[in-house]
Amino acid sequence: MAKAKACDSDMDDTEDVEHPWPHIETMFALQCVKKNSYLMRCQLCLPKQVDILAYKNSTSNLRKHVARVHPNNLMRYTDLIESHRKWKSSSSDEPPMKNAKIINSLTVSRWVTQGTPDKLVLKFIYEASQPFSLVETSSFKNMIETLQPQCTVMMRKSLCTKIQEAAKNMKSIIMKKLSAVNHVATTTDCWSARQCSFLGVTCHWIDQTSLERHSAALACRRVKGSHTFDVLAAALEEIHSEYNIREKVTRTTTDSGSNFLKAFRLYGEQKEGIVDDGQEEQDSIPDAASEDESELDVDYQDVSAILDDDPGLEYQLPRHQKCACHLLNLISTVDATAAGDDNETYRRLSRSAFAKCSALWNKTSRSAMAFETVTRECKLQFLQPNQTRWNSIFLAVEKIVRIQREQGETAIHNVCTALKIKM
Repeated sequence: MAKAKACDSDMDDTEDVEHPWPHIETMFALQCVKKNSYLMRCQLCLPKQVDILAYKNSTSNLRKHVARVHPNNLMRYTDLIESHRKWKSSSSDEPPMKNAKIINSLTVSRWVTQGTPDKLVLKFIYEASQPFSLVETSSFKNMIETLQPQCTVMMRKSLCTKIQEAAKNMKSIIMKKLSAVNHVATTTDCWSARQCSFLGVTCHWIDQTSLERHSAALACRRVKGSHTFDVLAAALEEIHSEYNIREKVTRTTTDSGSNFLKAFRLYGEQKEGIVDDGQEEQDSIPDAASEDESELDVDYQDVSAILDDDPGLEYQLPRHQKCACHLLNLISTVDATAAGDDNETYRRLSRSAFAKCSALWNKTSRSAMAFETVTRECKLQFLQPNQTRWNSIFLAVEKIVRIQREQGETAIHNVCTALKIKM
């Protein structure tokens, strides 16, 4: 129990005095005692020293200070007062200080600096992919300030700045690690989401000492315009050059998209032994007559415009490697379908069965009433397959078989009847 001496002026006695309201000791510490009042120091204002004078028979001044300066802690203050009031009105045989100590132990918060919540909030935002505007919501501010009353929540602008600084630091760390290795491999993919196109690049290498494999994400950037081969080649070369690994990349793995295949066929590293010579030698021979003419008649051109319009602009890409997973996916979908076309009976049955399955998948994904019908009849929902992943089709068909096995053929029949799908 904290004690305080009487104040130098207007003091009653010189004996140590215990805290008059131990249930709020975590919020207000007793400094000294005057004739009819206590001088309390607000613990929420630390390190700033703010003293409040409270009458011995009333804590109203303390409550006013909390409501005015620390409104987010007003509920906590009220809960402490109410808990103490209920304890006094109860007929408990336990010593009075025991409940107060329990309350204190539950409400005491560990003192931390402002940097700690800033780092935790920053980590939460980028690891959970939360919007930056989250830090400006009142509920988020209330949560942080309740857990750590002495700390404040950073603004959105500060969060954006810290995110950019963290990205720069991470990029420097990755570049430092890549500078110590001689050979790396990269992967790249291009996709669209919410009417925006993106290019992602990852890097992989083997530690020369421990032989452990390491990976890092190099970029996830917007790609404007069509995903043509030259656009992808330019973006990939720029990323390789940015990390100083253009000469270190041994292979780049992509899917079997025609744009990637053409980019590496035109700009990728060729096999050894293929040399295009002869043309450079002819181009390197100076023509004295043309030099004299150029000195007499000079025609100025916009070099940047010429480079932009030059269809023969060359890029330097590493050797290409097709993604094995993507090839297996094509085998299990496109090639498997093509192989089944050789058997007339199988093709007819397969197309009929999958046509009905596709009708079920399309109906339930586009209509709320159809969704409710399936839930009522089948107790489960159908899975919507993704054509680019063979396992999604397998899982979608497996779900239909499971519903038929657990709920019976009647459930599927009722759904098809309600959705007007031919059986």
